[in-house]
Amino acid sequence: MGTRRRARELAMQALFFIDMRPDAGDQDPLALFCRSCPPPRSCQPLFTELVQGVRRHLHQIDRIIERFSSNWKLSRMAAVDRNVLRLAVYELLCRPDIPSKVSINEAIDIGKKYGTEESGAFINGILDAIHLAIDKDGLALIPEACEAPPDPAPRQGADSPAEEPEPPPETVKRVKVGRGLVRRRQQRGEHPS
Repeated sequence: MGTRRRARELAMQALFFIDMRPDAGDQDPLALFCRSCPPPRSCQPLFTELVQGVRRHLHQIDRIIERFSSNWKLSRMAAVDRNVLRLAVYELLCRPDIPSKVSINEAIDIGKKYGTEESGAFINGILDAIHLAIDKDGLALIPEACEAPPDPAPRQGADSPAEEPEPPPETVKRVKVGRGLVRRRQQRGEHPS
């Protein structure tokens, strides 16, 4: 199992644990999880970013998931599916260095492994709709949402870390959609269709 897959699985398990323990009292449920299931050092950067990113923007991410999950409230979803979706939506919106197909396929595989027989198809349907909205309508979190730096760990199979190309400059326009704010990202030179 690759380092990134392991980090994603542990992040889903941590979010599941946090989701099931809203009454942790004075103790941080993430710290409790990490004491019981410490992530390997190689997984730590991505694990930490995913869990903290989802926790920091939970309300925005949940609104997006509910918007694209026809007739399904988050409270009715299986806890595994809900947390796999949260991770994948965070990746789709805040990690442009990870191809969307990779984020979606990883979420489907993790859902199949830890969820029910229907989890893979359920997760796939919602993430496909969100992915289309990102590409077609510029769906995004509000600009302040994705300030975390990309994972510094090298890609699996790389001998040395390759330099990431700098993303093209973008202009940001806030647009009111549904119940939350989103932004329309338009890269220079690209005309909206």
